[in-house]
Order: sequence, then structure tokens, then C-alpha cells
Amino acid sequence: MKPLVAITGKGGTGKSTLAALLVQALAASGVRPVLAVDADPNACLGELLGVEVPGTLAELREEARKKGDRNPGVSLVSQIDLGLNEIVSEGEGFDLLTMGLPEGPGCYCYINALLRDWLKKAARNYAICVVDNQAGMEHVSRLVTAAVDTLVVVAEPTAPAAKAVRRIMELSRSLPMTVARRIVVWNKVRGEGVAAGLREIADEESADGAICLAWDERLAAAYTQGRKVTLEGEGSVEFEELVKICRPSGGPGAGIGQGEDHADTRHA
Repeated sequence: MKPLVAITGKGGTGKSTLAALLVQALAASGVRPVLAVDADPNACLGELLGVEVPGTLAELREEARKKGDRNPGVSLVSQIDLGLNEIVSEGEGFDLLTMGLPEGPGCYCYINALLRDWLKKAARNYAICVVDNQAGMEHVSRLVTAAVDTLVVVAEPTAPAAKAVRRIMELSRSLPMTVARRIVVWNKVRGEGVAAGLREIADEESADGAICLAWDERLAAAYTQGRKVTLEGEGSVEFEELVKICRPSGGPGAGIGQGEDHADTRHA
């Protein structure tokens, strides 16, 4: 499995916006192609990346199941494999796969299994994979079989959010999965004094790093209006540090050496 970045956090913290910016920044820095996965039932990564989503994995599953009823000679897995490339959105230096809604209330088991198997097959065609997850860690542990190179926990600068960070960090250590780096990203921060206190909380949780991103009115407006989010100029120093951490050329668990040329061989 190629390097994998898993982004998690409570809803409304800005994790999908951060995922979209990170995917674009990695591709722009030469780490391409990037595989972006929208694994949040409240899917919006396509809008934030500015690409059309022709379909979701959940929809493909339902369509294949209906066809299977009419053509029992073809397995469900085979039908889904044939249709996967048709629902992958292509962007500048990245592809996007959207999971969509589960087939039942809170049930993602079959969709997780499909995506997990597809990731194994498709990984060889990508330099890195960035997964925008739903809240919590259980979903990540069911989705990912290989090690997570960088777990990015996104939180707002509030006391309840700090408690959520503690829970996610504790859970990430208790689940049967390997995480090389745990980075806490405090989003929508106003004031350096606040930032200093937030970094202390991350230190207490033994995070491998803490990054504070300032409130950005431009990004907030783009998200509210369902528009593509983009970095202004080179972005903040703190965001550039996050990109550096997530790049596959450095740190434990990296699967690609610095300066390696990544041919854009998607869907090969």
C-alpha cells in the first residue's frame, strides 16, 4: 500500500476543506497522482475540489445488485469492479472516489470492504492516498488494512473539541491498526495566545505534531456556497508544514523516496 493520510475529526471542524486543500497542495508540489477518497456519508469533497462526481461506490453497489438479480451468472464483485473506473472523478493531478451513503442505517460494512479491496488494487497507480473520513476512528480501522502514515485529527479551538481530540487519540492507539504519525490540526484559530494553549493540549496527548490554522473568511465563504476551495498564494506557513509532514518522502512508513518520479498511470 502506498502512503496513506487519514483525516478525521468531528463534523463541522473543516476536515473536508482541509482534505481538499491538502490534495491540491500535494499534487501541486509534485506528489502525483493523488488518490482522494471521500469516505464521509455527508459527501462534499467533490465540490470542494471542483470536480463532478459521476457516481458513488454505494450507488454502484445498488446498481450492480439489481443487474445481478437479472443476470445471476455475473458476480456482484465482478460487476462493481467493471464500473469503478466510471465513477472516479479526474482532477489536476488527482483522482477522487466517493463512497456515498451506506446501504442501511449506519451500516457501511459492505461498502468498506469494497473500498478496501479496491484501494489494494489501485494503490500501485498513485503516489499517495488521502482519505476524508467520517467522525470517529472505528470507520478508519475498518476501512484501512495497511498502516496509516499520517493520521490528521482536525478540531476547532474549543474545550469540547479538545475532549474529542483526546478520545480520538486514545482510540487510535487501542484499535488494531498501525499509525506512524498523529498530527493535531487546530482549525479556525483566532490569536497566537490561543494557539499556544492548543499546542500544549496536543503535547499532553503525545501527538507527533500540532498545527494551528487561522480562521479564513475566504475558505469559509467557499464552503458555505459549495464552491471549490483553493490556496491563496502559497498558503500559510503552518499549512505548508502540514503538507511537508504528509509528503511521502519523509518520516516513518514512507513508501516513496524523495525526488522519485511518479508517472501518472491512473486506471492502468
